[in-house]
Order: sequence, then structure tokens, then C-alpha cells
Amino acid sequence: MKSNSNFKVGLYIRLSREDGENKESESVSNQRKILQRYIKENNLEFVKEYVDDGVSGTTFNRPGFNELLQDIENKNINMVITKDLSRLGRDYIKTGEYIENYFPEKNIRYVAITDGIDTYINSTNNDITPFKAIMNDMYAKDISKKIRSVYKEKQKQGEYLCSTPAYRL
Repeated sequence: MKSNSNFKVGLYIRLSREDGENKESESVSNQRKILQRYIKENNLEFVKEYVDDGVSGTTFNRPGFNELLQDIENKNINMVITKDLSRLGRDYIKTGEYIENYFPEKNIRYVAITDGIDTYINSTNNDITPFKAIMNDMYAKDISKKIRSVYKEKQKQGEYLCSTPAYRL
């Protein structure tokens, strides 16, 4: 069993919607504080931070996540920490693939702080991870349906739905 000082940590931060044009979102900053506190309290070795700000969790084609995977392949990190499971992803099949197969095959310890998930220890929180992943997936699908229904209703009422163009004539 490795001691905490033997883990080289990659922090993964994701938010699906930006809340500012040229500034980092507040949620990203809050996630960072939580993750950094966890590293300090558990005497872990911080290696790198990976951020996808404004990228949906329903896809795994994210620049920060792809960089994290590359560093796993290059053996630069052997532990991944997220604030919660939904930050890793909201596609329960792909999320499960990473947690159940990819991370163990690469000897990666995965921790989702607020969900109490830590693949390094034997815990009942780890046993319910698939159910949390399904709930995260369903939440994303539910929100998407609700947003589409709002747009359809606005469209029926003839309301303006377009954004401001990025150019001017």
C-alpha cells in the first residue's frame, strides 16, 4: 500500500457553462480551493491542474481531460482528484469505463471529494458510484429537455432567440 506522499496528483476541474467572457468562472475557482485544501490536508504531491471551463460533461472530448489522459499515459500522474463525480463526466457509460476499467488498468487512484469516492480504499461510497454516475447522466438529459422546451415555447410566442453577432456590418 502506497503512502500518500507517493501519489502524484492531477487535479481535474470542469464547468459546463462559462460565467464570464475573459475571466475564470467562480465555480472553477471554488473547485480549485476545495481540491488544493484536500491535497494539503492529505499530504499529497501536486503535479498539475487540468481545467475545462465551459465544456459539457456529456462529452469526453475536452482539451483539459485529454491532456490529463496524456499525462496518465506518460506516467506523470498516478492520482486524479475531482470535486465530485459529475465533474469527471455526466455520461454514465464513459464515466464508468474510466473508473472501473481505465483508471485501474493504469494504476490510477481516483478521488471525488464531496461524493466520498476513493478507489484506493474499500468503501461503500465506491459501491454506489455507478448509481451516482447514472443520476449525473439523467440530470444532464433532464436539463437539456427543459431548456429545449423553454426555447420551443419562446419560438411559438415569436420571441427573439438569437445571440448578438460576433461581427458588425
